[in-house]
Amino acid sequence: MGNKAYNDCLNSMYSLRRFGIKLGLTTIKNILSALGNPQNNYPCIHVAGTNGKGSVASALAAILQEAGYKTGLFTSPHLVTFNERIQINHHLISNKNVVESYNAVNNVHHGSREPTFFELSTAMALYEFSKEKVDWAVIETGMGGRLDATNIIKPAISIITNISIEHKTYLGNTIEKIAGEKGGIIKRGTPVITGAKQKNAINVLKNIAAKKRAPFYLLGESFKTRKNKNGTFTYYGIEKVWSDMRTGLSGVHQIKNAALVLAACEILGEKIDLPVEHIRAGLFQNKWPGRLEVVSSSPYIILDGAHNLDAARTLSRFLSKEFTGRKITVIAGMLDDKPYPAMLKSILSVCSRAILTKPLIDRALKPETLYEASKGIVKNITIIPDVREAIDYAVKTASKDEVICITGSLYVVGEAKAIFSNLTFQHI
Repeated sequence: MGNKAYNDCLNSMYSLRRFGIKLGLTTIKNILSALGNPQNNYPCIHVAGTNGKGSVASALAAILQEAGYKTGLFTSPHLVTFNERIQINHHLISNKNVVESYNAVNNVHHGSREPTFFELSTAMALYEFSKEKVDWAVIETGMGGRLDATNIIKPAISIITNISIEHKTYLGNTIEKIAGEKGGIIKRGTPVITGAKQKNAINVLKNIAAKKRAPFYLLGESFKTRKNKNGTFTYYGIEKVWSDMRTGLSGVHQIKNAALVLAACEILGEKIDLPVEHIRAGLFQNKWPGRLEVVSSSPYIILDGAHNLDAARTLSRFLSKEFTGRKITVIAGMLDDKPYPAMLKSILSVCSRAILTKPLIDRALKPETLYEASKGIVKNITIIPDVREAIDYAVKTASKDEVICITGSLYVVGEAKAIFSNLTFQHI
């Protein structure tokens, strides 16, 4: 089974994008039922939220793996290659297994509607994890929660990282409506952990949990952290206190994500063997590409897929704190469903020059559109539509001490990562 079968399979899947995004569980139920409901063959942890889902999911997978459990991880989107979405013990699914799982899922009856790309991907992951007999699977939602294709699982724990306004067309245009959609992953009697900050979002989630008699654990109320001077932090948990904790991911916001992970570990530890030394090691070893990822030290180049306003503000705080007094160049490209003027205002306010570019995806904004929103924020702006050419120009013209940050969209970051890793980028 060569590259042709793999490429044909991906081309078929990517062509499904023309069906767009369709929220609902009927099609995924039909597919999984025809496959014998593979998702019921292993325990799961379900992760939803606006930001931090991938960081939390990968940390939990790393900890479970460190503790000796064969662990599946399903995330989206991918940065460079589709195979990133489906991992077992942090190894990407092989091309051969992509084809086999695609054929298994694609050949069963799916009902009256053609499955979307995400529905097919989800079914493939759930099927693959069963076939490979994982002990645990960590499943990240695609969008929202209530009608997300992943909401077919019956998790041991539900995690909702945080909530901010995103995907208004699909999830609603208020924090309460979005919290209601994300809170749709809460199951009867299943513990739910959240880092939501807004009072109205917390109230929505608490009400859903109360109706479903689901134990509810809130960051800052049920558990918290304290940052130590030596770069570690202490976790003050539901019942446990764990000191000398350290996350492998950069940025102070990752301590909040780590707190959610540790609360999940504390609850899991009541049912399975999960020693604190494995929790500590797994958390520190966790790596999640494209999130404050350093890909070059000379010049200093960071990739960060800050793809919504909250993430843009977090990135801006990080850059201003970490690189005080240094020149910062931002290479940015964004998609048309994002609040790009506010995102650009936040990110560009800490930089000395901007290079505006455009990822290959058809939903990308023209750099000229970004320019109109940027010209009042920073004086030095260059438009270079091709991501590779934008990076080349930034590197050639950077001063010795300059920091280059590539951001604005996970698709821009994915293209950049492929360039730095000398890989072929699979764009959807």
